[in-house]
Amino acid sequence: AALARRPALILMDELAHSNAPGSRHPKRWQDIEELLEAGIDVFTTVNVQHLESLNDVVSGVTGIQVRETVPDPFFDAADDVVLVDLPPDDLRQRLKEGKVYIAGQAERAIEHFFRKGNLIALRELALRRTADRVDEQMRAWRGHPGEEKVWHTRDAILLCIGHNTGSEKLVRAAARLASRLGSVWHAVYVETPALHRLPEKKRRAILSALRLAQELGAETATLSDPAEEKAVVRYAREHNLGKIILGRPASRRWWRRETFADRLARIAPDLDQVLVALDEPPARTINNAPDSRSFKDKWRVQIQGCVVAAAL
Repeated sequence: AALARRPALILMDELAHSNAPGSRHPKRWQDIEELLEAGIDVFTTVNVQHLESLNDVVSGVTGIQVRETVPDPFFDAADDVVLVDLPPDDLRQRLKEGKVYIAGQAERAIEHFFRKGNLIALRELALRRTADRVDEQMRAWRGHPGEEKVWHTRDAILLCIGHNTGSEKLVRAAARLASRLGSVWHAVYVETPALHRLPEKKRRAILSALRLAQELGAETATLSDPAEEKAVVRYAREHNLGKIILGRPASRRWWRRETFADRLARIAPDLDQVLVALDEPPARTINNAPDSRSFKDKWRVQIQGCVVAAAL
């Protein structure tokens, strides 16, 4: 009927709803898909627990498996998404007043799925999912020509793995920071022509650090460029990563006037830097055995040494 009448706009509630047996499509979102293909705009509603990608997360939080779901690509294809953010107490009050379900259903819902703790978790999921959508829109816009500057709209992290000792400590520090900030993070290693000759042991350590970063949730990459700092800046701008984590050796060689961090700051002053102290291999100690010679013998040696020096 809707296709025959061809209105400009249709309002359809419950996007994830299953249709009655014998209907044109088994799912309501499929009805809406057909309407959209026919050029008819649709306003609809959906709860965060009905998104397919979050089904297992919702089940783990609430202990209830949601059966009716909507594919994420269909949700993401919407021209506009408006988040209706209702505080948990307000929603539970609406349930008690019979504004959502009839009396018996409302009481069961309040005691089970709509417990306050569940609603707080679902609210966070909804906020994060909406933020992800906005972030994708921002990424798409930054893909336009001329948009190269990093936008500090989130605390996204880029970890630079070097060939110094302590890389795994650096990886763990980056993972902790990303967890505290709730941000995405990347880990890269830049291979310059000079680093092609690294000993096999150091190359294995670098690969091990990259694997650890991946296991801890980072997106990893190996870059190739004669100028390490330029490769890092280019990668940071392409992925909108505004916080760079670097290892700082415990000691600085006097003949190295400019460190990697210095070069990075010079060509990209808009990027934040976080320096993490790296472990240095322990200095070798000489184990001197105690001198058991008598005081007279020690002086005899010293006097003989002086005589030889005088003769020379």
